[in-house]
Amino acid sequence: MDDELVERFLEDGFVKIEGAFPPRVAEHCARLLWRETGYDPADPGTWKDPVHWVYDMAQGPFAAAVNSPVLHEAFDALVGADRWMSRYSLGTFPLRFPHEEEPDDAGWHIEGSYAPEGTTLPHTNLRSRDRALLMLFLFSEVTEADAPTRIRVGSHLDVPPVLEPYGEDGASFLELGPKVDAASAHRPLAYATGRPGDVYLCHPFLVHAAQPHHGTRPRFMAQPPLHPAEQLQLERADGDYSAVEFAIRRGLEPREA
Repeated sequence: MDDELVERFLEDGFVKIEGAFPPRVAEHCARLLWRETGYDPADPGTWKDPVHWVYDMAQGPFAAAVNSPVLHEAFDALVGADRWMSRYSLGTFPLRFPHEEEPDDAGWHIEGSYAPEGTTLPHTNLRSRDRALLMLFLFSEVTEADAPTRIRVGSHLDVPPVLEPYGEDGASFLELGPKVDAASAHRPLAYATGRPGDVYLCHPFLVHAAQPHHGTRPRFMAQPPLHPAEQLQLERADGDYSAVEFAIRRGLEPREA
């Protein structure tokens, strides 16, 4: 299973772990998220905004969701045993609601993870400083009608040549957005659909985007990073590269015309 998981990750830039945590845990998380919004689940008239952001939930159900045995096994397979840090909160939650207004965050991009001194916008560099994975946790059923995250399959291989000229400082996600969009425009689309309890484990350089929600059912998702226990390395004397590192090296290889 590990070999298959790694091969799909290297090829596509992501893997979907179905039933990564129990549906009952997802239900508990969803109830806590509804409470944070102040909206009435039974009254769409109270759903005021197309996106409602909730930050850093660390109650027991969220800690249980991110610490399931199957996820820990997958982290070991993709990032390397002892190379990732346990987490108990789930970062930010972009809760998307059916709405006539268009969201202002639906552009193609990769995630930033740190801000160099003197800057405020999140940056990314070639070694994916401070981020080992991007993770998408589903807390509601998500079909193609429920504004799933759009994914450009294999786009993680297009990003390393874009990042390489920026060196160790990297660049902000705003500066990189148009460049990674152009570099990956030829890639096929996939959608982060699934059931409560499913998790997508994504390469940090996977190009993705939100989209407007014109369906009927709110979409509850978290998108936390998995932090590295040590920074990624692209030159290892022993050649013991993680799948994340190997994919970056693969993306830097010259391509046939």
